[in-house]
Amino acid sequence: MTVIEGVGTPESTWTPWLDQVGWPELVPGAGAPPGRAVVLAAHPDDEVLGAGGLLHLLARSGWRVDVVWASDGEGSHPGSTVLVPAELARRRRQESTLARQELGLSGRTTWLGRPDSGLQQHENAVTSGLDEVVAGPGAGPADLLVAPWHADGHPDHEVCGRAALRVGAAHGLPVVEVPIWAWHWGTPQTLAPRWTHARTVRLDEPTRAAKAAAVRRFVSQVQPLGPAPADRAVLPEQVLVRFARPVEVALVTAGRQP
Repeated sequence: MTVIEGVGTPESTWTPWLDQVGWPELVPGAGAPPGRAVVLAAHPDDEVLGAGGLLHLLARSGWRVDVVWASDGEGSHPGSTVLVPAELARRRRQESTLARQELGLSGRTTWLGRPDSGLQQHENAVTSGLDEVVAGPGAGPADLLVAPWHADGHPDHEVCGRAALRVGAAHGLPVVEVPIWAWHWGTPQTLAPRWTHARTVRLDEPTRAAKAAAVRRFVSQVQPLGPAPADRAVLPEQVLVRFARPVEVALVTAGRQP
C-alpha cells in the first residue's frame, strides 16, 4: 500500500522542527582531499530533489560525482494523453543531463534501464549494476555512496536505498541516504526516532540557486504535460517547497564523513 497520497505534511510543520532539531552538521569536502561519489537514483530527479545541494557542494570541492539511474522514469504519467512511456523516458534523460550541468557535476553516467515502478522485481540487478559502477574494471576508487532512504515510502526508492547499503557494506564505504517522499507521509514525531544518525547539510545561496535551477530542468515533472488529469504535474508546489530549503538531511551510515 502506498503512503504517498493526499497533500502530505505541510512545510509549516517541518520548518520549526528542522530549525531546532540540533543534528550535527555534515560539511562536504571538509578535512579530506577530493574523492569520488557515486549516486544511485531510482528515477531521474531523485538525485536532485534529495541531494542536489550536497552534490553541488561536493563538486565545488573538487569531487567527481558519478550518477546511476535505476530506471528512466517512464512511469511517472501512466495513461498520459501526450507522451508514451518511451517518449517520456527520453525526455527525462535529457532533463537529467541539463540538471547535472546546473549542479556542475562531472563524471560517469549510467542508466540501468530497469522498469519504473517495478524495481522490486529487479533489486539484485540494481545492486549488481551499482556494484559494477563502484568497483568494476576501470571504475577507480569510490569514497561515498548516495541514495534515497531505504524506508522512504516509495518501493523504487527503498530498493535503491537497500542496494546502496549492501554495496557500501561490501566495500567499506560510507552511505548517505536522503529522504524524498518521507517528507510527505512522515511527521517529526514519527521520523525523529528513526533518524538518530541524521546530519544537516547547510546550503549557501549559490548552492540553493544551483539546486533550484536543476529542479526547474525537470519540466515533465514540475509542469503539467497537458490538461488531462493523467498529465498533471507530479511535483506540484506543495511538494517542491520541501526541496527549496536552506538545508538537506543526510542519513549517514558507517565510514568517514565525506
